Amino acid sequence: MAKALTRMTAEEIIGEITASGLRGRGGAGFPTGRKWDLCRREKARPKYLICNGDEGDPGAFMDRSVLEADPHAVLEGMVVGAKAVGAAKGFIYIRNEYPLALERMGIAIRQGRKLGLLGKDILGSGFDFDLEIVRGAGAFVSGEETALIASIEGQRAFPRPRPPYPAQHGLWGQPTVINNVETWANIPSIIRRGAAWFSGLGTETSKGTKIFSLVGKINNTGLVEVPMGIRLRDIVFGIGGGIPGGREFKAVQIGGPSGGCIPNQLLDLPVDYESLSRAGAMMGSGGMIVMDEDTCMVDIALYFLRFTQEESCGKCAPCRIGTRQMAEILARIAAGEGGPEDLKKLEELALTVKHGSLCGLGQTAPNPVLSTMRYFLDEYRAHIDDRRCPALVCKNLITFVIEPEKCVGCLLCLKNCPANAVAGEPKKVHVIDQAACIKCGACFNVCPPKIRAVSKTTP
Repeated sequence: MAKALTRMTAEEIIGEITASGLRGRGGAGFPTGRKWDLCRREKARPKYLICNGDEGDPGAFMDRSVLEADPHAVLEGMVVGAKAVGAAKGFIYIRNEYPLALERMGIAIRQGRKLGLLGKDILGSGFDFDLEIVRGAGAFVSGEETALIASIEGQRAFPRPRPPYPAQHGLWGQPTVINNVETWANIPSIIRRGAAWFSGLGTETSKGTKIFSLVGKINNTGLVEVPMGIRLRDIVFGIGGGIPGGREFKAVQIGGPSGGCIPNQLLDLPVDYESLSRAGAMMGSGGMIVMDEDTCMVDIALYFLRFTQEESCGKCAPCRIGTRQMAEILARIAAGEGGPEDLKKLEELALTVKHGSLCGLGQTAPNPVLSTMRYFLDEYRAHIDDRRCPALVCKNLITFVIEPEKCVGCLLCLKNCPANAVAGEPKKVHVIDQAACIKCGACFNVCPPKIRAVSKTTP
């Protein structure tokens, strides 16, 4: 920060960020230097900066970790960015579900003001810049930059059409640079160590490192920071330690609920913006959910689609109506009530939603459906043609049975059945009343050696 404020011009700062190849870590991957330069060239005043800390992806906690553990890196990056674009005021938007992040960022801002690193005449450079925290209410759509801007303005978090882009017409109609937490946190290191250092990491078009949240059916869960271009295999089996219990790897969902599912045959795919996009996924903010052989891909697609459908702001019809119709078709397929025509309808709807929605939420919501249909079409056909769930997940398509030759009448299944569907006496073979069974799997969970889940079509 001291270097940027006292020894560099705005043009030199932007030149360094541009030369580094840093792209937005919030998901879109837009070149950071180009965005800053666009804002700098605008004549209107005042200008604003925004840090997007509205991290709403299931299983993701990259931004929360940075905000809690190193808030000063974000503040320093924003001061540098403010000097580059000519902004005097910034906002850090953090969802209210992150109380520790809110607390520690508040402490960091107060420390910055006390030490002369925020506020008037920072470091005696004559440059003024201050920050304010805005608490988000937790709407997933607030992660979209124009919806987030509306939320800061005190309006409902509705996206708006672009152009004009926020760098030209953003907060209160003024030029605004909005980047996510990880992007801002990268800025101090680039200025301190130089663009060549940062661009020496990663690939030709995806520079630097990326933080991923590695969760799901994986031995080592947590956050990993890796160079761009690393193979998926190296993350899942190298850093992640592979799949628990000797199970087979099936897929990894990359990019949050709007990302795509990458199958086993693409484990050697390099993790960069372009490669993931071609594979039907996206970088997103960095969520990685690993799935094993016991995962039903139809069920996964339905789960993520229901999430995005519930989080849709409802402003545009393709997203509001299209995601609901897609979820209804997927639910029908998962229940064993789908028909062959549903696959064509699902694809047509997905493409309509993708190309007709107003913002990134709707435009990417069909990705889980399109990617699972692309790589796991056989599972869809099994649900439709055979009325069978190969992964034994979809309740309407499975049956729990007690192995009579293994049952010793221990009463475990009987005592744990919430529907009273298990009958039997101590030390005698028990049976499950299929008409009363609600397919909760409680019996299987407490006594897997003696109870098995079978497809309804299995002899």
